[in-house]
Amino acid sequence: MLIKVSGVKKIYEVGIQKIEAVAGIDLEIERNEYVAIMGPSGSGKSTFMNLLGCLDTPSAGDYWLNGKEVSNLSDDELARIRNREIGFVFQTFNLLPRATAAQNVELPLIYGGIPADERRRRAEEVLESVGLTDRAKHRPNELSGGQRQRVAIARAMVNRPSIILADEPTGNLDSKTGIEIMSLFDKIHQAGNTIVMVTHEKHIAEYTRRVIRLLDGKIESDVRTG
Repeated sequence: MLIKVSGVKKIYEVGIQKIEAVAGIDLEIERNEYVAIMGPSGSGKSTFMNLLGCLDTPSAGDYWLNGKEVSNLSDDELARIRNREIGFVFQTFNLLPRATAAQNVELPLIYGGIPADERRRRAEEVLESVGLTDRAKHRPNELSGGQRQRVAIARAMVNRPSIILADEPTGNLDSKTGIEIMSLFDKIHQAGNTIVMVTHEKHIAEYTRRVIRLLDGKIESDVRTG
């Protein structure tokens, strides 16, 4: 079992009001699953994604990632877990503007203390896997939106994480480029990677093998499609 979530809640206090963004979720995700998390605005999907990504901690409940309970870890411990276990792909790419594609991809390895030669080798390897060998020395402003997202995907993969979390990864792309990026995610899944993707677009969710719908911070439905 790669992910196990039990009774997880996230409550925000706004003045004297308490808002339950995640209202008690139980969920298990196996290795090599390809999962979409869907739901209307305010359903809790972004909050839940932050909890899965160890960017936030639950107000209640337990979360095990790769056999380790991460619900009550310190910020430093969570940062180490994020760097080692999780690859993130964001809608806005989140690339450093002055760094080349290769330097952006190397970032998680720098945080992980990997030697420079090994960093370069692994960055070249993942850039090749996303079809960007010839763009390694280009900066983000010299790349198309689709190429920037490929760099972001390569960066997510370079640490060989247990899970890739993608938050609306085609949200800033035109439909043709979005299809190309989803084809790349298909390849990544077929290579044995676990992917959890937040999306509000039905046609994007159709690429995945399991669709979990949230409503009011709870799981409304959980359907395996492949």
